[in-house]
Amino acid sequence: MSEAQPTAPSSHRKTFQRRFLIQRWLSLSLFAGAAYDIVFAALMVFAPGLPAKLLNVPVPQEEFYLWLMAVFLLMLAFLYISAALDPRRYSAIIVAAIVGRTLGAVAFVAAAWGRPDLGGLYPLAAADLVFAAAHALLWLPLRRS
Repeated sequence: MSEAQPTAPSSHRKTFQRRFLIQRWLSLSLFAGAAYDIVFAALMVFAPGLPAKLLNVPVPQEEFYLWLMAVFLLMLAFLYISAALDPRRYSAIIVAAIVGRTLGAVAFVAAAWGRPDLGGLYPLAAADLVFAAAHALLWLPLRRS
């Protein structure tokens, strides 16, 4: 009967270093997502015309819609920051971020599809999709090991 070869300490160290690096990048992607949401929340409340002009989309007639979206974005940013600080503990938030950003991208594309006047939503869809992909590509390797 042959005995299993013990794993070399340097192999454990490399695995740990790789996991640490991936987790660091995941945290950075979550912080970036939080910052993105905070900026948009602030713009919705304090300068709603600016993103509307840059993205060439209409501003809702009732400001309270923007205020509510700003509150939701700030809540999401807080959750993203929590997950960024402790990704293992708050992995469900990371899953919600991946799914939410993906659905956000789909919603933006669906709203803009066939509507040239809403073409400014495509960059927002792309941003959401980039965040979703980054979170997923960085989180999945941590789940497998």
